[in-house]
Amino acid sequence: MELMSLAISIVAAIAVAVCLRAVSGLQRKLEQLSGEIRQRSEQQAADLRETVRALEARIADLAGVRTAAPKPAPVPALAPVAAAPPKRAEEIAPELLVVMAAAVTVFLGKQVRIRSAKMLQSPYEIVNPWAQQGRVFVQASHNLWQR
Repeated sequence: MELMSLAISIVAAIAVAVCLRAVSGLQRKLEQLSGEIRQRSEQQAADLRETVRALEARIADLAGVRTAAPKPAPVPALAPVAAAPPKRAEEIAPELLVVMAAAVTVFLGKQVRIRSAKMLQSPYEIVNPWAQQGRVFVQASHNLWQR
């Protein structure tokens, strides 16, 4: 009987030693991985700061070019007045396009080029109540409680 309890004690001690060894190894591995992740995040933050600095410099250059452009000569008072061109949709400033391209580049992790952009109509400018009611109907038909 004593021999059996001694064997059980030895097996339990070996099991505890193996578990402690495994926990120790896992802690070392976890510390190593967290250090690598910390280094990667610091590098990404530094890259992002550098990108923002470059974009700020680019925007400042664009703003400097825009303000330095010569103003058009005044139109003589006797010149015939041309009809105003039809109002076009509000155009987006080149500086905003640069900022949008930079944000998408940082988000996707690869260089992008914005070819066109336009301002969308605000929800309060919707003039067709039938279209609005159709959207309400479609959105209300979605089953939100589905898991």
